[in-house]
Amino acid sequence: MWNTKLIFKKDGRGNLYVGEARKQIPFAIKRFYIISNVVSPKVVRGMHAHKKLEQAIFCLNGSFELSMDDGRKKWSIFMNNPAKGVLLRKKVWHSMSKFSKDCVTLVVASDYYNEDDYIRNYDEFSKLI
Repeated sequence: MWNTKLIFKKDGRGNLYVGEARKQIPFAIKRFYIISNVVSPKVVRGMHAHKKLEQAIFCLNGSFELSMDDGRKKWSIFMNNPAKGVLLRKKVWHSMSKFSKDCVTLVVASDYYNEDDYIRNYDEFSKLI
């Protein structure tokens, strides 16, 4: 269930992946962050949802598992291709786990950091859905 694909070009110089705001990424990008050097495959990151924020998640190197819950169904995706990403719409509970040692994850977001936008308690999330 890949719902965004970057433009991929390969030549003798290497690989190039391109994504543009409001094209492959369906929103204006206001923030991005990179996750790397996860200390153990047992580490779980995320474990929250957002009230309004949307994100696109890409695995630039290595692999990890992305688990999602929209209140109606739960599903997981094995992330290991830098050209394929997942769009996380608002009010989708998500977690990231099973990181490989060499995993590098890129997350782009539709807005600036705002702690009030986070839903960090699953019971609260369930009530909002």
